[in-house]
Amino acid sequence: MTVNNNLTWHDTVVTKEMRQQRNQHKSAVLFFTGLSGSGKSTLANDVSRKLHELNVQSYVLDGDNIRQGLNKDLGFREEDRKENIRRIGEVSKLIVDSGQFAITAFISPFHSDRQVVRELLQQGEFIEVYVKCPINECESRDPKGLYKKARSGEIPHFTGVSSPYEVPINPEITIDTDNHSREECANKVMSYLVKQGLIINQ
Repeated sequence: MTVNNNLTWHDTVVTKEMRQQRNQHKSAVLFFTGLSGSGKSTLANDVSRKLHELNVQSYVLDGDNIRQGLNKDLGFREEDRKENIRRIGEVSKLIVDSGQFAITAFISPFHSDRQVVRELLQQGEFIEVYVKCPINECESRDPKGLYKKARSGEIPHFTGVSSPYEVPINPEITIDTDNHSREECANKVMSYLVKQGLIINQ
């Protein structure tokens, strides 16, 4: 593929800071990562609902949804997974620039890929949320029947079964969905946002 290098960045007249001022809140990426079945999508949507109730602008990017559109050309090999997260990082950066919270729910098994997204953003704009849940609990939930298929060999390169998951080294937030209710988990994320001055709890 030929890359066009005859490009020049064009600054916009309306800046991220102006949009944040209009919205009356900051913007950042809430990057939910964890095993399949850990509760990432559920928690991401619970947080989005709570933000909406506070008139805080946000948009959820869910792994399965994105793979049905933007990333439908990607498989699950390691290089495809990397490209999947790279694209999500770029989309998330645009959402942050628009003055909103990008809420992403992706397994994102590799530390290096998550770091790539972190480095796209300014200090404090990437909030890694490790959705912690033992694999035996995730497998017992198995809401999409994926673990069963992975164990039978129907799904190759499945994280936690035939492909590794690298636990976040120093995430901003760790949520233990095995031992806390949905409400408690969502409130922990909201409390972090308030404490960091990203939103005002009205």
